[in-house]
Amino acid sequence: MPRYRRGYDTAEAEAWLARRDRKLAAWMRRLGPIGPDPRWRVRFDPVDALARAILYQQLSGKAAATIVSRVEAAIGAGRFHCDTLSRVDDATLRACGVSGNKTLALRDLAAREQAGEIPDLRRMSTMDADAIIAALVPVRGIGRWTVEMMLMFRLGRPDVLPVDDLGVRKGAQLVDGSAEMPRPRELAVRGERWGPFRTHAALHLWRIADAAAGERAAAKRSQD
Repeated sequence: MPRYRRGYDTAEAEAWLARRDRKLAAWMRRLGPIGPDPRWRVRFDPVDALARAILYQQLSGKAAATIVSRVEAAIGAGRFHCDTLSRVDDATLRACGVSGNKTLALRDLAAREQAGEIPDLRRMSTMDADAIIAALVPVRGIGRWTVEMMLMFRLGRPDVLPVDDLGVRKGAQLVDGSAEMPRPRELAVRGERWGPFRTHAALHLWRIADAAAGERAAAKRSQD
């Protein structure tokens, strides 16, 4: 059974992308290289990470952080999982500022964890990206984009391209000098040349969109 390590050689990814895509390479030279993400080396609980992703959806960072801190105080723990979430009822979660839909999502996540449906880090190390996505998107409130962010920023998988993300699409538009952003299907085809380092290409596309936002209007990101 193959094992997937967390993280990848970013220098190798930089060199690969520079050879494979001249237009992207020009932007990479302008903005500079991207190194390893320190989060790749930090252990985390996937259930806790998913619960926090649910709580942060469609809120500003400050508002979401306030709600998270209230829920942590209510459960008497700094980690969300089925045991700690069972310490509070729905009314308490609502009093903390958690919406009805998010409360249902947290309950579904906890129930699936208890049923053994949520893979832990050890199990994820034997699963490819598609298998992890398939295991997690059935959770209420968890979409493909949320899982892709976990794959990229927490698990360090090298070949993930979030084609639905507006920032990534905007970056691709700027690279190609197009009049419109590519559709997700078009971006998936465009990104085939970046494999097996599509994650690293996406990181550069975000930076390109951000650089342009500093000159014009800010590029809106998915789930902002």
